[in-house]
Amino acid sequence: MRKTAIGLDDLGGVFAVPPLARRNDAQRTIDTAGNDRLVQHIAGGGISRLLWGGNAFLYHITLAEYETLLGWMTDLPDRLWAIPSLGPSFGRALDQAPLVRALGFPTAMLLPCNDPRDASGLERGIRELVDAAGMPLILYLKEEDGFGRDREAGLDAIARLVGEGLIVAIKYAVVRPDPSVDPYLDGLLARVDRARVVSGMGERPAIQHLRQFGLPGFTTGSGCVAPAMSQALFDACAARDWPSAETIRTAFMPLEDIRDAWGPARVLHAAVAAAGIADTGPIPPFVSGLDGNQKASVREAVRQTDCLARSCVGPSFSLD
Repeated sequence: MRKTAIGLDDLGGVFAVPPLARRNDAQRTIDTAGNDRLVQHIAGGGISRLLWGGNAFLYHITLAEYETLLGWMTDLPDRLWAIPSLGPSFGRALDQAPLVRALGFPTAMLLPCNDPRDASGLERGIRELVDAAGMPLILYLKEEDGFGRDREAGLDAIARLVGEGLIVAIKYAVVRPDPSVDPYLDGLLARVDRARVVSGMGERPAIQHLRQFGLPGFTTGSGCVAPAMSQALFDACAARDWPSAETIRTAFMPLEDIRDAWGPARVLHAAVAAAGIADTGPIPPFVSGLDGNQKASVREAVRQTDCLARSCVGPSFSLD
C-alpha cells in the first residue's frame, strides 16, 4: 500500500468505496481472500484509490477487527492508495489513531458524527486526533449541520483546519434535489481550495460537481461493481466530453436507484456478490441484509448495469 504523503494531484480521480467481505461463520470474521478478489477487480478497472468507510460498515467495527483490517490493507500493492476511516465517535477514533499511525498510513477519513457537537468542539477534537494519528485527515461532510448547527462557524472552522494542513481533503456528500443549486457547497468553496473537495455521493451528482463546481474527483460505490465504467465517466469529464459522461452516468442509475431506495451500503454489499466478484457474506449489526426478493431486484439491476457497461466501455464483470 502507498505510504507517501498526499498532494493535490492525488485527489483528481475516482475513489472506490468498497464493502467489506465477511465469512459466514459465527463471528462474521473478515474474509481477506474475498476482499483481495474485490480489490483486484476494482484495480483491474483502473481505480487505484480505495476508501473503506460507510459501505464497509466501519461505523460498527470492533477494535480487534479494525486492527485485522489495517494489517490486511498494508499488504496491498504500493500502487494502491488504501484509506481507512476513523470514528465516528471521538473516543473510538482516539483508540484507532495509534493503530493507523503505527502502520504508516498517510491519511484516514473521519466518519461523520451524529452525537451532540458544535464547530469549536469538533475543531478541537480534530486537532487532537490529527496529533494522535500523526497525519492529516479527510473530513466527511454528509449534512449541512455536520460541523454544528451554526453553519458559518462550521465552515470557518473547516477552513482553518484545511489552511493549517490538518485536513488534507473533504468528501462532500450533502444530498440536494438539484446538485447544481448548493449554497452550502458554495460557502465551502469560498473558503477552501476546491482542489481539496471531492464529490462524495457516487455517479448521480458527479458530472454536475465536476463541471459546475470544478471538483477534482468523485467517490463511487457502484463503481466497485463496474470500475472501468466509473473510470470512463471520470475520463469523459476530464476531457469535458459531457455527452459521453451523461451516457455513462445513465448506465449506473438502475443500481443507484435501488441503493437510494433500500440503503446504499446494504445494496452494494449484495451487488458485489450478485456480480460474482466476491462473496461478501453477512452484514454485521445494526444493519440487516436484503431479503430474497430484494436480492433478486439487485441482481437484475446488476445485470442491467453490466449490459450498459459493455456498450459503454466493454466487458466489466461476469455474472454467475
